[in-house]
Amino acid sequence: RLSHPSPAQTCSSSKEDLSPQNQRRRRRCWRCWRWNKWSRDGSSAPERCDKSLTTENECRLILQVYSNLIVQKNKKKPFDSAGLFQLDSADINNQRDTENGHLIYKNGDILVDRYEIMDTLGEGTFGKVVQCVDRSRGGSQIALKIIKNLEKYREAAKLEINVLEKIIERDPHNKKHCVQMLDWFNFYGHVCISFELLSLSTFDFLKANSFLPYPINQIRHMAQQICHAVSFLHDNKLTHTDLKPENILFVNSEYSIVYNTEKKCNERRVNNTTVRLIDFGSATYDHEHHSTLISTRHYRAPEVIMELGWSHPCDVWSIGCIPWHGPYLLDMGVHLQTHDNREHMAMMERILGPIPQRMIRKSRKQKYFYHGRLDWNEHSKSGRYVKTKCKPLRKYLMSHGRDHHNFFNLVETLLDYEASKRVSLSSALSHPFFTTSSDPGKRQSWRNSCDLGR
Repeated sequence: RLSHPSPAQTCSSSKEDLSPQNQRRRRRCWRCWRWNKWSRDGSSAPERCDKSLTTENECRLILQVYSNLIVQKNKKKPFDSAGLFQLDSADINNQRDTENGHLIYKNGDILVDRYEIMDTLGEGTFGKVVQCVDRSRGGSQIALKIIKNLEKYREAAKLEINVLEKIIERDPHNKKHCVQMLDWFNFYGHVCISFELLSLSTFDFLKANSFLPYPINQIRHMAQQICHAVSFLHDNKLTHTDLKPENILFVNSEYSIVYNTEKKCNERRVNNTTVRLIDFGSATYDHEHHSTLISTRHYRAPEVIMELGWSHPCDVWSIGCIPWHGPYLLDMGVHLQTHDNREHMAMMERILGPIPQRMIRKSRKQKYFYHGRLDWNEHSKSGRYVKTKCKPLRKYLMSHGRDHHNFFNLVETLLDYEASKRVSLSSALSHPFFTTSSDPGKRQSWRNSCDLGR
């Protein structure tokens, strides 16, 4: 707090008339901003004191101290020597951004004289994705990812751009089912990345379809494309680390209405199952630092939870989880939906059997285990919940056709506890689920759909 000056330090004008009129008029010295001797509330505008005893430099120093108090109270910029608030580049950026770093925009805004914003497609922790018209590409529609104006997100965006440039270099003709970056630029601290415009994610389409599962032949085509895409990343010494249905987008999500005889209702059937893998913001090269915590909870591999170290096989595990949480057996909608590591592993054991003891011995998370077993009480409230909501893998089989059995066999190989024994994606692509079909007509239909996506 500013201490009140002694009578000797007060402005000379404050030593004069004590009339009520002067008391109302005199509040602070205009130059030194000190309290008037007879008025302490400072409620009215300051009056100029022509006979201030302080020097000009002293006034400026006192003014700076007081303006700093204003900053702390009102969170404003300090006054300049003329008594005005100072504006710098940060102020200008703050006028463009929200408090959490998002760019403020409206439909019709044009960025860098090229991209006209048409609509907002989505929002995440990284920033927002908007649909734009690219005037430099003949008015074609593109998706623009606008990163938050925060340093950590800018650095992450630079890493993502490096990965996307590597994908373009290794897959110039876009045959590997990974989204293609078109361009990138910096807009007042916001890293912006333009992509080909895609359609709904496999999850959003499923949600719009009342969570009715995709047909097995469509699952086959989508799974094969994702295995090809992630295998391509692994061949280039990359791990995606965030595979989930939300990051798998249809190129075109137009659909037909089909009557489902089993459910006795109409359902949406996507016409073309060609997909693209997106979101390489967490992709990690083999030689880079491997963060302890990766992947969205429901798709996190056991070696990540147990801190055993991770590599390409953690992507394989995530792919094994995708058909369960997404395109296939939505009757088990609670599969691995938990925010607790111990409960997560209990769900794994309920579905896949006990975690191998050699993994437990090597784990850095011994607090979750007791005498070489998961420390879990099946009779507790959580234990009963897991037992009710989860069951052994094969009990989720909805059909005894050959395609469904092959599919479950593939999922079992993808969800092997031990990363060293988990099937590689190049081997998974040779699995009978991909190479054989019990319905030649559906097999041909799937091939035609695959050809359309090329």
